[in-house]
Amino acid sequence: MKKDKAFFDALYRRYNRPALVSPDPLEFLHRWTDVRDREIAALIGACFAYGNVKAITKNLNSLFAVIFSPRAYVLSATPVRLKKDFAGFKYRFTTQEQLCAFLLAIQQILKEYGSLEACFIQGLSPQDESVCRALAHFAQCLRAHGNVRSLVPDPAKGSALKRLNLFLRWMVRQDEVDPGGWNVAPKLLVVPLDVHMHRCARALELTRRNAADMKTALDITRSLARFCPEDPVKYDFCITRFGIRPDMDEEELIQSKKPARKPTPRHQ
Repeated sequence: MKKDKAFFDALYRRYNRPALVSPDPLEFLHRWTDVRDREIAALIGACFAYGNVKAITKNLNSLFAVIFSPRAYVLSATPVRLKKDFAGFKYRFTTQEQLCAFLLAIQQILKEYGSLEACFIQGLSPQDESVCRALAHFAQCLRAHGNVRSLVPDPAKGSALKRLNLFLRWMVRQDEVDPGGWNVAPKLLVVPLDVHMHRCARALELTRRNAADMKTALDITRSLARFCPEDPVKYDFCITRFGIRPDMDEEELIQSKKPARKPTPRHQ
């Protein structure tokens, strides 16, 4: 059922709240107030945001128990130390070797550009209408430094780059949920598209496309931009809470004419 601006704005006001973040890898990012630490934690958190949410949070808890000071840890890391710190690591498709290569790739970017933000902005042009070109540059920089394929997909293949767009949402937007910190215009962001968001977007008539690819992510983003052109991705969090939290049924979102009643948070 197609919704209007009033529906989405009410959805944002009601459900874009810190109490509803859990379960989500985003909950880890508020540990760091320094954006130089947060951007690294956000990239790690987003790139490992695949699989069951319980498995994701368990894995990130283990990683951040070691990487408790992200920038200092990454800059001082050596292959020998990483191999020792993450001996026996395996998370779904990601091996110990890929994790170590990923952290060393981040290290090389920090040494070359000074920050992840500076690397990303290097690929951004004033004429860009979205982050797509800069995101491709950023992904290619990471991939150039080692075997990180399970964590950073090839942007040339046309995938939605859901995890990298999620990373950007966390670092660019700033409100009660997204911590922000980067100096990039939110209007350039692209919706982080996965199967769940795609299903919700089709039901809400934000897109008619069948493939959950980058073209569809851009189509959904353009639809949401009708309601908030300066920050279309602001609606992503509140839409995707439905069907992820046990107290927020996806069918309530799709079938209701108004947002469902305010739930009682189970995670404070």
